[in-house]
Amino acid sequence: MAPDETSTAHNSSRAPEPVGLYPHARRAGNLLFLSGVGPRQRGQKTVPGVELDEDGNILSYDFESQCHAVFQNVRYILEEAGARWEDLVDVTVFLTNMKDDFHVYNRLYAEYFASSQPCRTTVEINCLPTPIAIELKCVAVVKG
Repeated sequence: MAPDETSTAHNSSRAPEPVGLYPHARRAGNLLFLSGVGPRQRGQKTVPGVELDEDGNILSYDFESQCHAVFQNVRYILEEAGARWEDLVDVTVFLTNMKDDFHVYNRLYAEYFASSQPCRTTVEINCLPTPIAIELKCVAVVKG
């Protein structure tokens, strides 16, 4: 079978535009795989809570606002692809500063996932492709 017969790409009209050639999500059977989702906002180059110098280096960032923004972007993608927040079954989070940011992420994650608890993996990485401190990679089960 050709790829388009077994899976469907989905792009959100509310989530930030991808920074490369990939869809926001791809459905394969009843699984929905989200590409890496960051905190940027659609139509904007800036990142919530991030202050850059004239060379594009990060001067400061508000990690909590980035967390709220990334969770909202995941929700946008899920909803437009026919899934719900509660349908998430696996979340991988990439942090650029585990030492300083993990406790904030862990607290907010507990609030957002109080009633539904997908599997979770958290890793620290050196950097992300845009000046962000967090990115999520998610898998959901689509019902119907």
